[in-house]
Amino acid sequence: MSGRTHEALLERIAAALERLAPPEAADDPLAGADAFVWHAETGALRAVAAVRHVPLDLLKGVDPVKAILESNTRRFAAGLPANNALLWGARGMGKSSLVKAVHAAVGAQTPGALALIEIHREDIATLPRLLGRLGRSDRRCILLCDDLSFEAGDAAFKSLKAVLEGGIEGRPDNVIFYATSNRRHLMPRDMMENERSTAIAPAEAVEEKVSLSDRFGLWLGFHGCDQPTYLAMVEAYVAHFGLTIGPDDLRAQAIEWQTARGARSGRVAWQFIQDLAGRLGQRLE
Repeated sequence: MSGRTHEALLERIAAALERLAPPEAADDPLAGADAFVWHAETGALRAVAAVRHVPLDLLKGVDPVKAILESNTRRFAAGLPANNALLWGARGMGKSSLVKAVHAAVGAQTPGALALIEIHREDIATLPRLLGRLGRSDRRCILLCDDLSFEAGDAAFKSLKAVLEGGIEGRPDNVIFYATSNRRHLMPRDMMENERSTAIAPAEAVEEKVSLSDRFGLWLGFHGCDQPTYLAMVEAYVAHFGLTIGPDDLRAQAIEWQTARGARSGRVAWQFIQDLAGRLGQRLE
């Protein structure tokens, strides 16, 4: 092979490698927006122009956990010590809505100081690469993984454990991790029971799985709501958006809606409000 041919081959190989692992941008990846989505396949942080969120005071039935998460986030934004948080429990009770509402409320008081970054569950294994980029920024970052859980044979939980506390480099001081899940220990009960029944050392096998949730300093539980709380959610939305409906009609229609759905939650209340506003010919602004 001639020298020129050999050089051309090396250039082609180098170009192919650059396409597979594009160089990271030298500028601040968190400039220009307050929220981003991590795209692991390209190594890019895509800016989100506007985050759809519910005002913090409209989240009803979650007052204790709301106060705890807001306080934790304000301390973090101020550069003080704060904990990673696991928001777990009933579906539709506002776990991810609370994170976005708290981010918006804290960000309104300290503009530009706090970035919200969403990472998808399937990209958890790329967390070290993402944290490497965030650690080079001056901004403080809330890293949010919505609906986080792990199934049997899924080893990604080990990557998350190392990132939260156990890695050599540790989590950057400017990053905090918030996750939502329907499962308190992030894994289905039958998976944990299977570990207990098949492992040589059952207690140690289960302990390894449970230790992941232990990495979160805050466990914030969300539970199904009763009818008065559900109606309070509906009434708060009606007042906030100025929907024109009498209290008796509102109560009757809201109860009929939740009866048809067979459930009461913040999500059901919001879905009812969207239906009601549409029937009234009013916009939710």
